Amino acid sequence: MDMRVCESRYLGRTPYAEALALQQSLHDARKRNEVSDTLLLLEHPHVITLGRAANRANILADEQMRAAKHVELFETGRGGDVTYHGPGQLVGYPIINLAPDRQDVRRYVRDIQEVLVRTARDFGVEAEPRGGEYVGVWVGDEKLAAIGIRISRWVTMHGFAFNVSTDLDYFNLIVPCGIADHGVTSLEKILGKKLALEAVAESVTKHFGDVFERQMLGVGCQMLD
Repeated sequence: MDMRVCESRYLGRTPYAEALALQQSLHDARKRNEVSDTLLLLEHPHVITLGRAANRANILADEQMRAAKHVELFETGRGGDVTYHGPGQLVGYPIINLAPDRQDVRRYVRDIQEVLVRTARDFGVEAEPRGGEYVGVWVGDEKLAAIGIRISRWVTMHGFAFNVSTDLDYFNLIVPCGIADHGVTSLEKILGKKLALEAVAESVTKHFGDVFERQMLGVGCQMLD
């Protein structure tokens, strides 16, 4: 049986609204079977996003402070609470059809976690997945990657945020994912050196293909035309 194809696109720094519109367009087209599975990889300018279950009390920065720091605010259709995206953070938006053989939401989240655990290991960092209110990928008591998804007619959108060289001070503007008693970390903080986001994107792409049994096209840094 031939492997299903998944196109990988590395978009570089992309405003949140622009990426959301692209996601929605691809999501609608994938549901109509007009496009293949797609993995979008990018980074955002500073932005705080709220999931469907978000508690606005977890936004600690008022409008004036957000404006001073050039941080946008968006409500989204993903699951989860409040999170932060910004430069140095690799964001992944898989637009894939889980039918007919992967129609299991918990399995999908576990598979995303496995991709990120393998990626961290490529750079010498041992991370672990957690579930429940702590869903994501962790190193000790600090979260390395957050996950927030949406699935409609078994086609996925939204996805994960993996801290590579993120300025972690920006997480002080929120209670990340509503978890007040744990911190956040990044590959740079753990390793004590900067990493190229493109290198991490290439690792994620490889492991995504392995875990999801997809033939990845456009591996590496393929800019959107």
